[in-house]
Amino acid sequence: MKLRQSNLHKLRTTTFDTLVLGGGINGAVAAASLATKGVKTALIDRGDFAGSTSSSSSNLVWGGIKYLENYEFLLVNKLCKSRNQLMRSYPSVVKEIRFLTTIQKGFRLPPFFVFLGTILYWGIGRFFTQPPKYLSATRLKKLEPAIRTDNVAGGFEYSDGYLYDNDSRFVFNFIRSSMDSGCVVANYLESIGSERTNGLWVTTVKDHTTGEQFKIRSKALINACGPYVDKHNSAIGQTTEHRHLFSKGIHLVVDRIASTTKVLAFFASDGRLFFVIPMGSKTCIGTTDTQVDDPQVSISDEDREFVLNNVNRLLQLERPFTRDDIIAERCGVRPLAVKGDNNEADWLKLSRQHAIDVNHKQQHVSIFGGKLTDCINVGDEIADIVSALGINVPQPKKVWYGEPDITTKTAYFDQAKAMGLDSVTASSSSEPLSRRLWRRYGQRAFDILQMIKANPDNANILIENAEYIRGEIELIAQGEMVTKLDDFLRRRSKIEQVISREDIIRAPGLKEACCIMFADKADEKLNDYILAGTKTSQTL
Repeated sequence: MKLRQSNLHKLRTTTFDTLVLGGGINGAVAAASLATKGVKTALIDRGDFAGSTSSSSSNLVWGGIKYLENYEFLLVNKLCKSRNQLMRSYPSVVKEIRFLTTIQKGFRLPPFFVFLGTILYWGIGRFFTQPPKYLSATRLKKLEPAIRTDNVAGGFEYSDGYLYDNDSRFVFNFIRSSMDSGCVVANYLESIGSERTNGLWVTTVKDHTTGEQFKIRSKALINACGPYVDKHNSAIGQTTEHRHLFSKGIHLVVDRIASTTKVLAFFASDGRLFFVIPMGSKTCIGTTDTQVDDPQVSISDEDREFVLNNVNRLLQLERPFTRDDIIAERCGVRPLAVKGDNNEADWLKLSRQHAIDVNHKQQHVSIFGGKLTDCINVGDEIADIVSALGINVPQPKKVWYGEPDITTKTAYFDQAKAMGLDSVTASSSSEPLSRRLWRRYGQRAFDILQMIKANPDNANILIENAEYIRGEIELIAQGEMVTKLDDFLRRRSKIEQVISREDIIRAPGLKEACCIMFADKADEKLNDYILAGTKTSQTL
């Protein structure tokens, strides 16, 4: 909270080169790219960072295999290159994962023909992953007994990328990277209007934690508001070539279904892709793809029934899943970029390709669409655009993404080994503690090692059933701008996605975690979280 207060003061008193509106993936990489290259940058979000679309994905980093059906070869080529680059740049975070794909009898294309598409996909992807394999129904059943094969014509296995932790954590690490390079950021700070005055953008903002309003000054304004890009542009009189259509997607988290650590991929009853995704001891199932007019969405009973019916139809379970089996839910909109006012666009065929519109005269930039896989391209393009707007980019060639270099990584693991860190890994943990800390925090994991050296208790799990030690909570409290308890439980971590809210509230250690993060406001923040959960339950 001290960090946020300090940044609010800087936002009031500094004139920035660029102000980024929105802390989703597009805004996060824009800020990280600009700040690392020496541009005086600020970023604000009306809620928490990665609080909307960027925390509601399937956690997949994929090259867009489904776009092959629409012959979008150039897009698939671009996304595959981006996927490979992410896997090379973040080897601890973005990992290869195998997909077991099942084709039902009567599907619109023969299984072997679809399999040939995976060969093409592998080739477009520069053979970066393991090769695909064609699978008979018998072989599918052997690889994963949970797959129902009585109506299966065949299938195949292929590879794509996967986020080992969660999407919002990945996005936040770009925010944190931008902060390390001097970017001034604040969450729960909403733009309520911007005006161009004397060559500067003057943006009036409202602090949702206090109700206070003040102004931020910047030479350029970057609208990365995700699904709210059009709304903000309309409010400040910006006309753009692109606009958004919206598709709602949901996922349900249940106890682990399959024995395999591979993604099970099917075509749902409506013909669209449906995934059963491993999450350690849990499984994420979905997604839906429903056109909506408004980005403010929620999960309906119809959405839940669609996902539950499909998983019950496609898998051979001990008993059918019901709503009582749902541990957590994700719901978000996918902003789909379209040109002009074409209301006849076939939104089912729209890709997640990003588009960037620029008003050079007023130094205003709008980012439309996009997906996590394409994030490095967005960051690179924004830096080039800002330079073209006449704003000095001191280090245009500096690399702004990726894990720390091998020397730093080796030094970290040597230090962790010398401390015997992995010997105190909790027995319930899915991986050694040293590896988990490096993946989540990179170079900042050194700070946790120092905390553990000073007090070995900092290596202890603090919240029961959650793989987060006390030292992590201390680090998060110091540098991750956790303003509400939900920020930590849902977005800085994935605790709320694998443990039910009721079990979280009852967990020993939660109150202590609140004391670390919020000090004398611990009781207030915990009560706010409990009350918000009660309201959600009543709504459902």
